[in-house]
Amino acid sequence: MTSSIALVLFDMEGVLSHYDRAARVNALAALTGQTPDTVRHAIWGSGLEARADAGEISDEVYLRELGTALRYPVTADEWLSARHASITPDHDVLALASHVAERCSIGVLTNNCRLLTQNIGFLNPPVALLFGKHVYASAEFGAAKPASEPYIGCVQRLGVAADQTLFIDDTPANVEGAMRAGLQGYRFVDVAGLADEFRRVQLL
Repeated sequence: MTSSIALVLFDMEGVLSHYDRAARVNALAALTGQTPDTVRHAIWGSGLEARADAGEISDEVYLRELGTALRYPVTADEWLSARHASITPDHDVLALASHVAERCSIGVLTNNCRLLTQNIGFLNPPVALLFGKHVYASAEFGAAKPASEPYIGCVQRLGVAADQTLFIDDTPANVEGAMRAGLQGYRFVDVAGLADEFRRVQLL
């Protein structure tokens, strides 16, 4: 029996890789001489990261405003180095995704700015190797999950119907957003549960 799923769309951090926000904060704190609390506020408390993820500002403006907040001219390479420190690929989940890719298309939709996806080969080499060019940042679609625009824009870009797409995310609100946009959704908890879900939809 053939699965009705034509595309599995994965979130990256929290699903395909572990995200260590503290490592990112500490790297930028060491670089700029600011406290971790100051770094956290500059990125998240101020709303700067959310604006970048939603595509409301360019990467250049993002880096400039971050530098202003931290009183240090953060370069793209320095930002990437700190971001790299926060990412650890989950090879068990990636192995599952590789098996699924034998039966349907796969892609990544992550709440991030374009800096991440444009440099995915450096930041997360196993994801870059497996997913190739099909790694999409929410910023490309002018909104962040759980708004409908990223899901709809992404499946349209990949040429697959929303109702034939299974979206995997560790954040309940993002799974609910995908389902409101017409996709099928699954909340990731662990690799065993994800394997069970793929068996249920006949992708393993």
